Amino acid sequence: MSAPAHTAERILITGGAGFIGANFTHFWAERHAATTIFVADKLTYAGNLQSIQSLIEDGHVHFEHADIADTERMTALLVGNNIDTIINFAAETHVDRSIHGPELFVQANVVGTASLLQAASAAWGDDPARGRFHHVSTDEVYGSLGVHEPAFTEMHPMRPNSPYAASKASADMMVRAYAQTYGLNTTTTNCSNNYGPYQFPEKLIPLTLLNIINGKPLPIYGNGLQIRDWFHVHDHCRAIDLVLREGVAGETYNVGGNAERTNLELVHQLCAIVDAKRPECAPADRLITHVEDRPGHDRRYAVNIDRISRELDFQPEFELARGLAETVSWYLDNEAWWRTILTGDYREWVRQQYGGKV
Repeated sequence: MSAPAHTAERILITGGAGFIGANFTHFWAERHAATTIFVADKLTYAGNLQSIQSLIEDGHVHFEHADIADTERMTALLVGNNIDTIINFAAETHVDRSIHGPELFVQANVVGTASLLQAASAAWGDDPARGRFHHVSTDEVYGSLGVHEPAFTEMHPMRPNSPYAASKASADMMVRAYAQTYGLNTTTTNCSNNYGPYQFPEKLIPLTLLNIINGKPLPIYGNGLQIRDWFHVHDHCRAIDLVLREGVAGETYNVGGNAERTNLELVHQLCAIVDAKRPECAPADRLITHVEDRPGHDRRYAVNIDRISRELDFQPEFELARGLAETVSWYLDNEAWWRTILTGDYREWVRQQYGGKV
């Protein structure tokens, strides 16, 4: 299936108050100033409207407090605003939470994506290929790799091992089905572990940074030898932009940073960066604490990015040392952003704004 290059003029970014979605909203507003941008977000615990508040206030972004599982509302939003492009970041993403409450992940990631696809199909029903539905997914749908196995390609079978990964694999399949059955103009990217500004403090890098600053233990699952490929969120935004504009309709592209590290190596690297920037915290690695491993913990993820490199001329710009140093600086310089999350002040503000409907 193929289509000419896509030009986005009126876009909907779902999950645009989350980590990657907020970064992409800023990226798109800076790179494509003539585009009309709508953001829809349910504002669950990891959605932080403060991350895009400046764009809302200056009129760059029109915000909708909405759930993508509400098909009727999503259809009305698409039709009423003549939206031609959807970038779907909306998802529950934390593996630990999926282990303890898988049903929430099925509702948000599977039902939500299916509902949004149905809304797009209804909105573009007279010409289903005229829009573009881009779905943002994860390398975790492919399962786990051995230490010496080649990285996942787009042809690797889906073998998810956690409820989170299974919910994303199901969503990926729904996107494929809408492309094949209804002719919807879709693309999908499967990314490796993202890092950078605006990431909710439950994830490894911001959790490590904030625990160092607050003198708390740095929990490492098991022996810490699980391997992940780390991908700066700005590079991820660049990759999605390329796929949106030039990617082949109906296809999937793996995107990653070519920066594999064990979790233990990564935490030691972060400790060294913080020691240099905040000597009063040194030595931060004294806080490292090994805890019981989580169930079904995948040993290694790594994606082969040859396809997007070859077809769309994409290469990551951020080398890991630079990316981590800049990320640490961002968190040190934006303490007000994460302090409100840790204290609960932000949640109270959202409750007041939206009548307790979060």
